[in-house]
Amino acid sequence: MVISASRRTDIPGFYGEWLLLRLKEGEVLFSNPFSPKRLTRLHFSPQTVEALVLWTKNPQPFLPLLPELDRLFYRYYFSFTLTGYGPDWEPGLPDTAKRIDCFRRLSDRLSPERVDWRYDPVILSGERDIRFHLEQFSRLCRQLAPYTTRCIFSFFDSYRHLGSRFLPPGEEQMKELAAGFAAIAREYRLPLVTCAEKLDLREYGIGHAACIDPEKIGRLCGRPPEMKKDAGQRPACGCAPSIDIGAYDTCLYGCTYCYGTRSLSRARCRHAAHDPACPLLEGPVPQEAIITERWAQPQAPEQLSF
Repeated sequence: MVISASRRTDIPGFYGEWLLLRLKEGEVLFSNPFSPKRLTRLHFSPQTVEALVLWTKNPQPFLPLLPELDRLFYRYYFSFTLTGYGPDWEPGLPDTAKRIDCFRRLSDRLSPERVDWRYDPVILSGERDIRFHLEQFSRLCRQLAPYTTRCIFSFFDSYRHLGSRFLPPGEEQMKELAAGFAAIAREYRLPLVTCAEKLDLREYGIGHAACIDPEKIGRLCGRPPEMKKDAGQRPACGCAPSIDIGAYDTCLYGCTYCYGTRSLSRARCRHAAHDPACPLLEGPVPQEAIITERWAQPQAPEQLSF
């Protein structure tokens, strides 16, 4: 089993102590996003979890906890999103220079292979046009390429709660950006792949990625686990199956394009109600909750440490 922490919120950035307690205790509660009173209690251990995938935009608060995480013997890697859109679009994030420094220190601590760089999502709006993205991507490549083994990018997809503020780019715009990104990535010898994109960009040397990647996980485990495509993700997503232990409306960055936070005020209330000792991330367990017990099962026949 792979645990995803999390596509729904930034657990390393806001809930690191909670995550460590869950890993120590070997169990976590998480709710069904479509039926919040239905909870799953997942029981797991380092022997039943192939990998822990940590999604983040700012792991700085989590860095001091890494030695303790290592002592628990879980295999893990980071998926680090860094676009540098600025405070008007990403008001709750530290400035880009500080996060670049954090990226480098994390890579030095773990290894470049265990820190994926995500340039995601690519949004065209106002001054953030094609030229902006090519210049920004080039600046970031120059500073991050030595500290990672791949860059994963995707184009913006619209969500109902965002209205019409941002619109998905057209196919020609996507191809122009892809061609430019590919040329820059080649200059820095950085493999470039897309995340959940239907558009075929192989003519530019860009393949489709699996952010939760069986090959990467196999290298962490010492042998490839038997993993099929995650049927619960979008058709163009190549990720292996995982269990996400996060919760929507719990991230406080306030990114204007975010799909995971519909209400920043609700996120603040949930963050205030959060108790690291509680197995449910978003707050106290509802009295009327219906809890299903689940035990993690390894997908690899043998587990090996780093």
